[in-house]
Formats: sequence, structure tokens, C-alpha cells
Amino acid sequence: MCLLSLKNVSKHYNLKGNEKTYVLKDINLSFNKHELVAIVGESGSGKSTLMNLIGGLDSKYNGQLLVNGRNIKKLKMRELDEYRKNKVGFIFQSFNLIPHLSVLNNVVIAMTLSNIKNKERVERAKEMLIKLGLKDHMSKKPNQLSGGQKQRVAIARALINNPEIIIADEPTGSLDSNTSDQILEIMMDIAKRGKLVIMVTHSEKVAACCSRVIKIADGRITEDEEFFKLDRYNGEEEKINFNIKKKRNGLSIFSAAKLALTNMKEKLIRNVAISIGASIGIMSLILMLSFGNGVKAYFSKTMNSYVNPLVIEVNMPSDDSETVNLDIVTMEKPNINKQNPFKDEDIQKLSQIENVSSIEKGYSDISMGANSLSYDGKGSNVMRVSTISSNITESNVQEGALPEKGEILINKSILDRFAEDIIGKKAVLRILVNQKMINKEFVVSGVYTTTGGDLTSIMKSVFLNYSDLEELYSDNKYQLKPNVLYLNSASSKFTDGIKEKVKELGYSGSSQEQMVDMFDSMISILTYVLSGISGVALLVSTIMIIIIMYISVVERTKEIGILKAIGARKKDIRRIFVCEAFLIGFFSGIIGIILSYSLGRGINLMSNKAFGIDIVLIRNSYRLFGISLSIVIGTLAGLLPANKASKLDPVESLRRE
Repeated sequence: MCLLSLKNVSKHYNLKGNEKTYVLKDINLSFNKHELVAIVGESGSGKSTLMNLIGGLDSKYNGQLLVNGRNIKKLKMRELDEYRKNKVGFIFQSFNLIPHLSVLNNVVIAMTLSNIKNKERVERAKEMLIKLGLKDHMSKKPNQLSGGQKQRVAIARALINNPEIIIADEPTGSLDSNTSDQILEIMMDIAKRGKLVIMVTHSEKVAACCSRVIKIADGRITEDEEFFKLDRYNGEEEKINFNIKKKRNGLSIFSAAKLALTNMKEKLIRNVAISIGASIGIMSLILMLSFGNGVKAYFSKTMNSYVNPLVIEVNMPSDDSETVNLDIVTMEKPNINKQNPFKDEDIQKLSQIENVSSIEKGYSDISMGANSLSYDGKGSNVMRVSTISSNITESNVQEGALPEKGEILINKSILDRFAEDIIGKKAVLRILVNQKMINKEFVVSGVYTTTGGDLTSIMKSVFLNYSDLEELYSDNKYQLKPNVLYLNSASSKFTDGIKEKVKELGYSGSSQEQMVDMFDSMISILTYVLSGISGVALLVSTIMIIIIMYISVVERTKEIGILKAIGARKKDIRRIFVCEAFLIGFFSGIIGIILSYSLGRGINLMSNKAFGIDIVLIRNSYRLFGISLSIVIGTLAGLLPANKASKLDPVESLRRE
């Protein structure tokens, strides 16, 4: 059985209408091993087209092309890639070496596509280059070699996967006479060792060295003559060892990433610029999230510094349908609370919550113009009367001390109405109870302070002990019922759990907590809006990556053709370009993290100097999110260009200069 045979092979191109132009017409040829064949013809005779059909670069033809009895036209795309990778080796007139790869890597890449282990392929490539006289040139780039040296590299690449068929397109066309003789000697040596070598040429000198000459003109075989049989080397005399383990697997992810990284080094400045540009969106996003986190943390920390972390304030849920003061008329000691009071069963229920050590009763009343405080002939209305509790700490006292029995605490809004020396002096508190004004003299123990977000800082407020207020009501024959309770926790680690349980039971938390939640929600919305604006930068960077990747595909069209000629699958080409996009995304994310950290640190230095706080708090989760998002964006942006690259026609790609 012949190694290679062509039966009635024709190739045509469709012109306008139904007109056809034939470049090959009814080609019938057979080839065997140990043949050195020259296909001779003038330019446009069809010899290059015939080479492309035999090499599996072009599968659009009529007829049969059999290799070891198998019709390669019927091969699936994956099988055709394997055919080019393992059955055929190409040697091109223009060498078609990848310019940014070293001599060694230009040879190694053919085995990389076969997924052979790195150590094995490097050793094999070095052995092949040494035997072809290139020992001292392995680390050089192709532009540092002479024409003959470049052709030897191309020969080494063609032989490295031990193919059965070697196709050489004008192998001596770009070489001087002496170098041409050396290359022809190598080609003859290869044929003697059991390969089928087909050289496409228009040179009579090349044809004279071949054992068989086939002449072609206008797409038809005009002459086919065998002049002599080649001598065959026995195995011991072979200078080139073709034994190599072949694998059917394609390019691995790791190998594709390594190759992509090598490709990116060729356009290092451009790729660095792309990565920096794409990193701006990632940096902005991380900073916006960190800014929101910093503001939230500062607000929560500030609010919590004014409360006891072991105390949970509880209020009755509002009920507009309930008239709280109905019992004022009917009871001897009426309930004067304007908010829903706690009943004994409520107190019992709350006291049974796990990890609640004790409960303090409290009272808070807000009124407009009814209550007042007078001192030294001056008076001030009091908008809020509230009892003191463990929830108020020493940090809430701006001046003086927390009130003892018979003492009250006033806020700055009231202090501004009186002289500074009111602290330690007696003042008269008047409050309206059931349409009756009652009063009592108290000593002002200090001045209350809180965060700017608390309404107490705005409203004129007085604080006193629950027992003192209860005594005042009792002296006037009224009963005080608590409308706020303070649950004391054994440890701050139980506080959140107690708050959740309180909500489950249907009670409300403190107004301060509600304000913190509202503020957090507002900051979250603002953060999302700012992050959305950062998303515009991410969109721009995505478009930029897509454009740059498309430019890269255009620039490297010939390289893609070379890779396909040596057996790269569509998946392999796609994988290389996707890996490049992945790496751009990865480096963009890293740069974005570095920039956000540096800029955030600078902002914090200024905010610390101005306000004594870190306004930008970058969490590790933000860094992880940033780099993950950058990788996803980069990879997705590379999919379309990578897909375009994988679909390029190898023949057309190889023609691109």
C-alpha cells in the first residue's frame, strides 16, 4: 500500500455567476517512503496548491487524498489537526519562524502542541538542533541567523514530531548556492532514513538532486519520472534519531499560559499600558467599596462609643390605634406615659431571654412647650425628659458627672440658656402630668453629650434617675410605668443575639440603632452608586482589551498560520489568546490592588491629619473581588478575538506578510 496517493483530485474557485477556475485538474499520483520528490512548475501552475492539499492545510477539493489508505478529506477537524501535527512536517521558503521566540523555542513549540513534557521536548529539540549544526545558536532570535541557519531551524521543527511526510516549499529559494547544497544534502539524508520528502520548486538544480521529478502546468501533471532509487541507511548509521513518544493531547492550559506570557513580552510596553489602563476601573471600585466601609465603621464606632455595649435598649412597638391615656381619667394613679408602657408580662418575657443578666426600667417623654427648667430667674423649655440608665456612660458626660439621687443631667442646648456655673447648682424641673404641672428641685450634676446623629444633641433634654422620677410622680399621686427597658448582657458577645431575639418577640430597638441602620443603608446606596460609576471605567477597559486583542490577532495572523501548519487546533489557538487576555486581567487586578492600597493610604494620611480617622478601609474580600472581577472581565473580553483567531484560514494566514 502506498504511503500517499491522490486519485482524481481537482481544485477550483468559484467566480461570479457559475464560472469556475480550476487550479488542479484530475491529479493522480502515488508516493512511498524513501522518496525524494520534486514537484516542478512555473508560478501559478498549481504546485503550491497541491502542497497545501497534501499538507492538510486545504480540505476544499474534489477527489480522494489517501494517507496509509485513509482519506484525509473525511477526517474530522480534530483528526486533521493531528494529521498536520504528527504525519506532516512543513519547511517553508520564507522559513516562517516565530520572530519573538528563540531558535530552541521555535522547535520546542511543535512538541508543546503535542503536550509532551517540558524536559523531554527541550532535550529532544536540543539534540535535533545540535545534529543540524545549530548548537551555538539555540538562544538566538531568528533575526540573528543567516538564511541557511533559519532553514535548518525550520527543518528541525518539521522533523521534531517524527512525521512520515516532509513537504518543503522552495527550500533553497532564499539561499545562496553553497547553503542550498547543504540543505539539499540534508533533505536527501532525511529521505534515505525512511521519510517521504516532497519539494515544491521551480529550480532545475533542485529537481536534478531528486530521485523523482513531477512536472505540473496549468493544474495538470505533464510528466512524472523516477530517475533513481535512494540508498537506505540501516538503523545503526542513522545520525538523526526519530524515536519520540507522541501524545494525542493538545496544548495544555499551563503550556498555553507560558506561551502567552512569552508572546506578551514581545509587546511589553503596550501590554503594561493596557494593564494600567484596565486597572483604573478596578482601583476605583475597590476604593469606593473601601470608602463606604470606612464611613460605616467610623459611624458605628462613634455611636457605640457613647453607649454601653452590654446594654440593649428595648421599646414597645408603636400602635396608633391604641389610646394610651384612657386610664388617666379612671385610675386613682393614672398612667401618664405617652408611649405604650411595658406590662409586667412584657418584662417577664424579656427577662427570660438567654444571657440577659438583669433589666432596668426606663422612661422617655417628648413634649412641645409643656416641660421646663428654671435657674436663677432664667427659664428654658425642655423637649425631652428621660431617665438615666447603664446605657449612658461617662463618655456621654461633657462636664461634671453622671447624676446621683436628687440630681439631673442637662444637654448643651439647655446649658446655652444658662450660665456655665449652673453645674452643681439647684434648678427647678417642671413637667406636665395629666394637665397638671408638677415640679421638684434638682441639682445639675453635669452636661450630656452625644454624637451629632442623635436627636438628643438638638432637642433640649434633661436626664434623671428612674427612682427620682418615680418618686416625683408618686408624690403627686401618679403611677409611673416604664416605656423603655434596658437589658443588661453578661458579655458583649451575647449582645447581637439578644437584639435578634428582641426583634423576634416583636419589640423595637433603640432609636439610635434605627438611625445607625438607616445611615448604613444610605451609605450602602451611595457606595453602590459610586461603584456603578466605577463600572463605567470597567466597561471602557473591557472595550480597550477587546480592541487591543483584535489588533494582536491582525498583527500575528502569520504566526497563527504557522501554528496551524504545525498542528495547532482551533482550541489551542483560542486557548493561547484567552490566556493572554486572562494574564492582562490578572496583571490589571494586581496593579489595581497596588494603586488602591497606595492611594487609600495617602487618603488615610490626610483624613487622619484632618479628622483623626481612617476613611478608607480596604478588606481582603475587596482585594479578592477586585482581582477576580478583573480576571473575569479580561478573559471575557478576549473570547471574541480568540474565537476570530481560531477561525483564520491557515493558507491565507501564511500568505500574510
